[in-house]
Amino acid sequence: MQPYKPKVKAPDPEQIRTITQILDKNALNTVCEAAACPNRSECYARKSATFMILGDTCTRACKFCNVATGKPLPPDPTEPERLAASVQQLGLSYVVITSVDRDDLKDYGAGHFARCVQAIRRTSPETRIELLTPDCKADPKALDTILASAPDKLAHNQETVRRLSKTVRPQSDYDRSLKTLAYYAAHASVPVKSSLMLGLGETKAEIIETLHELLDAGVTQLTLGQYLQPSPRHHPVICYYPQEFFDEMKVIALEMGFEAVASGILVRSSYFAEKLEATQQH
Repeated sequence: MQPYKPKVKAPDPEQIRTITQILDKNALNTVCEAAACPNRSECYARKSATFMILGDTCTRACKFCNVATGKPLPPDPTEPERLAASVQQLGLSYVVITSVDRDDLKDYGAGHFARCVQAIRRTSPETRIELLTPDCKADPKALDTILASAPDKLAHNQETVRRLSKTVRPQSDYDRSLKTLAYYAAHASVPVKSSLMLGLGETKAEIIETLHELLDAGVTQLTLGQYLQPSPRHHPVICYYPQEFFDEMKVIALEMGFEAVASGILVRSSYFAEKLEATQQH
């Protein structure tokens, strides 16, 4: 099998420098760098970034993820204000906030998510905010804290099909993720989004089965992308799908009832998140 070599547009070095300087000044982490996202140059070039709060060390060790695993530091109480300053300085109209898993915290980091939303609302009230959260162990109290922050969109990634979930996400749980998504859908009036990586060894039938389960949980927006192995120590790529397959899956998902779908080789869960609504029709 020949390795897949994605093609991305060369960024404007000056724009990259500007964004990097602001992020460095405010000492912020972006999932763009930590997860070695193949779209990070393109997103930086258009002044967009997905912020990763609560540190750069995760308490879980998913087999697909390039984020470091270990014992994280306590949450930094100054981070919400630094995040808000970056959003304001970059002039962002839409921001995605995600985090590492923080199973070491009593509320799994939910309160910190809420404080970040509140800080952005104070300085950039027109900015739309999407929260891409961990499962928070599906704890209603933690999820209620996130809901109370009133984001414009809620997301949690299912990542893969049921059969592969324990292998790919050994410290997570397939049904717990569905439960988290269902809780969001039942208690919020905003869109609920999830994402799958394809190429880990799933079958087409398993993908469709997972889509049905996501729909049943109340998920209305979906992203599908090709899994790319971050390093030799991560889960191998079992299948490289052509773009035609992603186009077919988009049609299937929309016909099933999803309201908006982004599906493509380089699509990631927060890729062009602010434009996902515009992809509803096919």
